[in-house]
Amino acid sequence: MASSVPAAGNTLRVLAYLAGQSGPVAASTIAAALGLPRSTVYHLLAVMQEHRFVIHLPEERRYGLGPAAFELGSGFARHQPLSRLGAPLIAQLVERVGESAHLAVLRGRDVQYLVEERAHRRPPLVTDVGVRLPAPLTASGRALLAALPQAQVRALFPGPEAFTDRNGREPTRYSELRPILARTREAGFAVEDGEITEGFASVGVAVLDHVGWPAAAIAVTFPRENVPRERWPELAAEVGRTAREVSRRIRGRAR
Repeated sequence: MASSVPAAGNTLRVLAYLAGQSGPVAASTIAAALGLPRSTVYHLLAVMQEHRFVIHLPEERRYGLGPAAFELGSGFARHQPLSRLGAPLIAQLVERVGESAHLAVLRGRDVQYLVEERAHRRPPLVTDVGVRLPAPLTASGRALLAALPQAQVRALFPGPEAFTDRNGREPTRYSELRPILARTREAGFAVEDGEITEGFASVGVAVLDHVGWPAAAIAVTFPRENVPRERWPELAAEVGRTAREVSRRIRGRAR
């Protein structure tokens, strides 16, 4: 049945199309894919850009999902079985590695923690369920951002005002974030060392959905003195094992 509110229907179609792409796309591509007039697509994109559901990359003449769209996605994650699905797997990860672990989703420029499992005799962490922290400073956030197209990350962090200064640690600008994400992609896992809590480090891996988009991230946090840096890749491999299983259970693809 045809929608009685075609503008609303077409808006949802555009958002769904953008969510299924690997990165920002041109308005003409959207129009052709959805069979809509270009003028209609430009009008819809302008309204969605005004409300932060879409961002425009003028140098590339492309459009991608904006912060408000990510907030909707993480809102869905909080109300669907992702946390229930992930909780027993996070508990198993903690049992294997003997350190605390959590699962988080991207919410705008932050990560929000959905699952947190503390290891036996380990101190409480700031990553409690519901807590939000700046994505560029956390292992979970870096894993999520590294799995996004670079243009999308650049749009989320257009200037220094988009960054949060915590403990005076980098990154505080995109030029500092970019090499961190490049190292994350090269290694296959993200790290943070004291950026959130002095004396604690974390390693994290993204959970990818069926189109390769980062649906969540899993990280293990530990007192730095407990795990030598040369063992971090070994720990990250265990995190990756759990991330792949979560990905499989949400019908994602293996990393």
